[in-house]
Amino acid sequence: MGVAPAPSGSVSPSDRSGPGRAYWLRVARETAEDLATDAVARDQAGKVPFDEVSRLREAGLLTLLIPAELGGGGADWRTAYAVVREIAAADGAIGQLLGCHYYMSWTARFFTEPALAAQIERQSTAEQWCWGGGFARQEPPLTLADTAGGLVLDGRQSYVTGVLVADRLAVRAVRADTGEPFAVVVDPARNGVEVDADADPFGQRLAAGGSVEFDAVPVGADDVLCSLSADEDSLSPLAALASPVGRLVSVQLCLGMAEGVLAEAREYSRAGHSPRYPTWPLSSPQDPHVLTAYGELTVLTRSASALTDQALEALQSGLAHGKDLTYDEYAEISVLVAVAEAAASTAVQESTARALDVIGARSTSSRLGFDRFWRNARTHTLYEPVAHRLRDVGDYFLNGAHPPFILPS
Repeated sequence: MGVAPAPSGSVSPSDRSGPGRAYWLRVARETAEDLATDAVARDQAGKVPFDEVSRLREAGLLTLLIPAELGGGGADWRTAYAVVREIAAADGAIGQLLGCHYYMSWTARFFTEPALAAQIERQSTAEQWCWGGGFARQEPPLTLADTAGGLVLDGRQSYVTGVLVADRLAVRAVRADTGEPFAVVVDPARNGVEVDADADPFGQRLAAGGSVEFDAVPVGADDVLCSLSADEDSLSPLAALASPVGRLVSVQLCLGMAEGVLAEAREYSRAGHSPRYPTWPLSSPQDPHVLTAYGELTVLTRSASALTDQALEALQSGLAHGKDLTYDEYAEISVLVAVAEAAASTAVQESTARALDVIGARSTSSRLGFDRFWRNARTHTLYEPVAHRLRDVGDYFLNGAHPPFILPS
């Protein structure tokens, strides 16, 4: 759908079998086309996206990453990223919702034993769970305390993606006694969990974001997955890959939105629409300024896409190394992802803003809905700023310092 194609490298070997990459990309395109037909109306209505989640569920996309032997689609991260990118080109908010779901539902593979991870994934497939949540640090943090009746979770977490539609939440909580952070899985239907649709952002309105309050929520032993400590003595390089894996979801989301706005603006420019009022400027497809703008934005987007391909190749290699991965290799992967983050963030902000200039005053029409691309992109980049990523890249280049282990929100 966009100017730059989705990543097109070969599928890495896997012991999982499923319909295959080509099948899932076709499903993603069909789902994206379906979402695009009413994207403007849905964005303006701003309803909780139960219907959109149903569309993803019916297409089989919610279980795409789960191994086929556990009932899932058997796809790898390369395919999942391409699917997120395709969906985001049509609807950035639903792209974010799906990307968050993939990441949260996969975290058990990073942060717990294989048997428990398989148990969680099997149940997730059987019950068609939609996942939400986030592991970013916040103050004050959620707390996990021992009581006479067992572990309980307390605290409030703000703007949790997918919280309004999630069947399971994955969150970060610190032990009240030691301060050590852990990944915790919570059923939002449990007593003591209160979801609040208080986010009210100007963009990404359909990402089902909101706040969630935990009041002495019982937590079972199997619900506490693993430590999220950044200490290299307790965090393996393989588990540390959870950071770049999650951050690359954000990269694909940005690229999808950039490609989506350029594709839609190009279609509108080619159609030769006349302005509603004669005083509005009309941008000709042969106007040198218009051509230059499209050229510059194409270069920005495709450059970011190429850097993303490099990061993805490195990440795929790191995942294939498994327990043999070293911290030096992890650091190189993390830096490549940070480079892609910076490029994709610039591409999406430039594309969604300058596309309005290319279209001209007609882009102010709410009926056309071009503003949704800018609002969605700006909201996401405010929640996922890249200034600190650039600092990490510079520190690695100049001093060889390993980037910090930071999980995305």
